This record gives sequence, C-alpha cells and structure tokens, in this order.
Amino acid sequence: MSEKFGRRDLIRGITTSAVALTAASYERVLGANDRVQLGVIGVGDRGRHDMRLFQRAGNVDVRAVCDIYAQQIDLAKKDAPDAKAFSDHRKLLEIAELDAVLIATPDHWHAATAIDALNAGKDVYVEKPLTRTIEEGPPIVKAARVNNRVCQVGMQQRSGKHYLEAKQKYIDSGALGKITLARTWWHGNGYHLRKAPASLQTKPSNLDWARFLGPLKWRDYDPQQYFNWRAYLDFGGGQVTDLFTHWIDVVHMFMNQEVPKSAVAAGGVYAYKDGRTAPDTINVLLEYPGEYTATFEATLAPGITGAAVEMCGTKGRLYIDRRHYEFREAGRNAQPVVVQAERGEGSPGQGGVDMLTFDHIKNFLDCVKSRQRPNGDVLIGHRSAQASHLGNIAYLEKRRIDFDPVREEILPF
Repeated sequence: MSEKFGRRDLIRGITTSAVALTAASYERVLGANDRVQLGVIGVGDRGRHDMRLFQRAGNVDVRAVCDIYAQQIDLAKKDAPDAKAFSDHRKLLEIAELDAVLIATPDHWHAATAIDALNAGKDVYVEKPLTRTIEEGPPIVKAARVNNRVCQVGMQQRSGKHYLEAKQKYIDSGALGKITLARTWWHGNGYHLRKAPASLQTKPSNLDWARFLGPLKWRDYDPQQYFNWRAYLDFGGGQVTDLFTHWIDVVHMFMNQEVPKSAVAAGGVYAYKDGRTAPDTINVLLEYPGEYTATFEATLAPGITGAAVEMCGTKGRLYIDRRHYEFREAGRNAQPVVVQAERGEGSPGQGGVDMLTFDHIKNFLDCVKSRQRPNGDVLIGHRSAQASHLGNIAYLEKRRIDFDPVREEILPF
C-alpha cells in the first residue's frame, strides 16, 4: 500500500514533543499472554461500548478513563471500577504503564488526542473518522510512523469476515467484470436527530464546556451542540464523515484504490430547521483514476431507511451491508447468491456482541503484540476520511473539486 502524501505534507514538521518519548514506552514488549493496559479517552455511549468489547476480548485491563463530563466517567467506572479518572487526556497519557489508548471523543478532538497519544508512545485505537478536516490526516500518519506505533481506525468493516469473503469471491476473482459504479447509501440515521435531555438544558457543574470546545472558537454553552454535535459542521462532517467514511472505506478495500480525482456534491438543511449546519440530505459523487465512480446518498427524512454498498460491474453486482451480502450475475433470470454474516449472541445494545467491532478490536490487540500493521491502519483511515472531506468541501464550496491523486492536493479552481 502506497504511503505517498503531498510533498508539503511530507516535509511539514511535527512538534518537538513528537520525539520526546519516555524510555518506558519502548522498553515494554508484550508477550502473547501479557495483559494490555488500556486508557480510554472519551467515555460517552460509543466509548463505553468499545471499552466493554476491549474487556470482552480478554487480557485487557482498563487502567484509566477520561471525559470532560464527570457523569460519563461515573458510568464508565461501573465497568472499570479500578480505573483512574481524568478530565484532561494529557494527564492520562502520563501513566507510563499504559500500552494503548482507545479514543472515542467527538471528531474535533481526534487529531489532538491521537497525536498526543502516539507521541507519548501509546498504541492507538481511534474511532472514525480519523480527522475533522482534510489537513489533519498527514500529521497523524507521520506521528504513528515516526513513533513506530500501532494505530487502528474504527472502520470495522476491514475486519468483517463477510466483507473479506465477498471481496475474495467476487471482487478479486473478477466475477463482477469491470466495475464502473460503487453505489452507497445510509438513510434514516436517527443519531443525527437526537434531542438534548432536560438534564442538559442547563450546563451541569461537572461538565467542562470550555475543554469540550477545545480547538474550536468560543461560543456559550449550547445543549444541542454538546449532545448532538454531529449536526454541526464545527464539530464534524455530518452524515458524510460519520456514515460515508464507513462505506467509502469498503469501496477502497474492494477496489484497492484509495484516492479520488474529483468530487461533486449537493444537498442542504431541507427538513430539520433546528439550527443544525450539517445537511439533513446530501448526495456525493467521487470519481477515481481506475475509471469508476462512487456515490453516497443520505437523508434523515423518516420515510426511508437502510444502509448498504452496491458494486456494479459488467458481469454482475454485489450488494453488501452489515448483515449479509448478495451476488447477482448479470442476466434477466440470474438467481442471487445470498450469504449471511456471523452474528453475535443477542443484540449489541442488549449485551450481545457487535461482531464487526469486536473482530476489529481483536485485530488491534493482536497487532499491539505482534507489531504488525492493523486492518484499519492509520493511513487507510486518513484516506477514507480524506475522500469524505472532499465531498463536504464540494458541498460547501458548491463546485466540482479536482484532486491530484498523487500529490493528494486540491487543484486550483
């Protein structure tokens, strides 16, 4: 896999702290049976979900948890009662015994926390998208490489058995013929419509709003911006970086090509006039040097739901989602081949296993010990976030974005 960045990114310096590593960070080499000492930065719903899967994977001790809201820490400590608690991730990273950190903060904190953790000599599992802006990716990749750290991005389809099986059977084998179109969609994701509860209408005294904002410009406390930050482009990229990043990563994995050459997009806040800045309806079209296009469509309107990827070729099509895949050979009377994904016992929300994320976490933990690069390596995560960012830039600038896939730079308008 190529590791070329744009030239300016390659020579862009990183701070002196990037090489100011403690000796202890490199002296500890884990054996197959050693327990991984884990810190968790961001213990909201997703962070606690991932943390429990780390614990279930075995040989993991949660030594520390961090959040800007003390109530989240209290909830996390129900599953990790012996963990030390912090409100500042930098203090957590001072624990020399930590081998790895899980980062599940809002998107606008991913870059700073990941780089700090990598510079502190920790291996990192960071939720997707890796970045909030397109410029943040190369410095994170560089920090991982300079510090020789394992960095897995939470694009769990990379470790999904049925995704890997479908790729081998129908993409790598050439069974689809020439693939010219990758269709993706994710409709009706209610997480982007969440309403802040009554308990947050006034800022809790144990919620550090200033630290929550972090690198963003100041604004007074807003319960919706805290609770439903995905609806605001200051904090993330809306449905495009939250949802399309998963699916375009599947396309990249299937096609073995990760850098588009152009992007166009259209959409807007059409239905939910609640102050959000991220569009509730969006369409993105990317073009790749391999002579195919990839599309994404999403709406929050309740009349349509569902999320999937469809690879369309001259010999057939492959439909795949998180539950199953279906191959249908070209031809009027062709019968589909349907394969169900492995499912964990029970539903993830009720104590069952989210198998995709569980397998992705196990891959990360294996790599912490083997020192191999993980399935969702940081460079892969950068490239998938980058593709999503190009779609958002096209939406915001209301124009076609031409991108140099070699230098990885937006071309002049």
